[in-house]
Amino acid sequence: MHRSHPKSPPRRDFCRLQSFVLAGLLTLPQFSAHGSSAAQSLIDTYRRPTEAPPVPASNPATPQKIALGKELFFDPRLSGSGAIACVSCHNPGLAWGDGLDKGIGFMGARLDRHTPTILNVAFGEPYFWDGRAATLEEQAKGPMTSQKEMNIEAAVAEHRVRAIAGYAAAFERVFPGQPITLDTIAAAIAAFERTVVSGEAPFDRWVNGDGRAVSAAAIRGFVLFNGKANCAVCHQGWRMSDDGFHDTGMPDSDRGRAAIAPGIVQLEHAFKTPTLRNINQRAPYMHDGSLASLAAVIDHYDTGFVTRGSLDTNMRRLGLTAAEKHDLLAFLDTLTSIDAAITVPVLPQ
Repeated sequence: MHRSHPKSPPRRDFCRLQSFVLAGLLTLPQFSAHGSSAAQSLIDTYRRPTEAPPVPASNPATPQKIALGKELFFDPRLSGSGAIACVSCHNPGLAWGDGLDKGIGFMGARLDRHTPTILNVAFGEPYFWDGRAATLEEQAKGPMTSQKEMNIEAAVAEHRVRAIAGYAAAFERVFPGQPITLDTIAAAIAAFERTVVSGEAPFDRWVNGDGRAVSAAAIRGFVLFNGKANCAVCHQGWRMSDDGFHDTGMPDSDRGRAAIAPGIVQLEHAFKTPTLRNINQRAPYMHDGSLASLAAVIDHYDTGFVTRGSLDTNMRRLGLTAAEKHDLLAFLDTLTSIDAAITVPVLPQ
């Protein structure tokens, strides 16, 4: 699937206001209060949802199910080696990533792609860099049964969990009358993953009217993000992702989405747009982990991408100045929240 971009807010007035902001003649509070419907419409597209994360009817969440899923998420017994768990790659101390360019799997095997964060995954299906999993439940099963990742057969995982008295009792409470299967294991893990939501960041406080929450540089960066730098064409909404797939010109041979949905030129080398929430905590970057810093990412989008037939049509030379790149970095820093610490569960025995 290749998602089209959602309808953008009116841009004519915004482009006019943008020139005043970049010239230092208009502050962001003034920008938002300028009486322009385009300015307010733009700001509103970044407002956090007030409702709880969406939950599918096929897997309703309960506190008991979430607690069980958290235990399974932290449990290395769900791997063939008994040494790695979901949390090994999705570490809450590393913004739910692993801080590596490529993930590490079974017996130290180096994986093919960078580990994506699970921050806010409840809002952003499909899953994986190539979108091969339609649901979080399906996604949870993928690494467990992958020979390169956790490398455990479904029957082995089910047997191990059934043999643990604490798990047997918990599953009976959460899934009464149902056997312990890879499906129920994945359902519990997915229920926990849907609770992994980034908290309020300085940018959110500005969106809600606190004009002092971000710096002048971040104000200019926000305007660049939505204008000259062209970031918002894909990094949309409060999570800063359109959940679509785009070839952004990384110089590797990974076919990305095209390996899952062949026959569409635009999906060659196309990867899912990552969220930008807590982005300054999630180096390195891109699907291959090849860009060590956000400054390098901005340089890539400015002039560093390779051109080819599948390159997203929104990719173009930006001509950013050093000062503009600094301002973009200042804006990206405002997207990071200070989230509550995650306690490590005591695993059932």
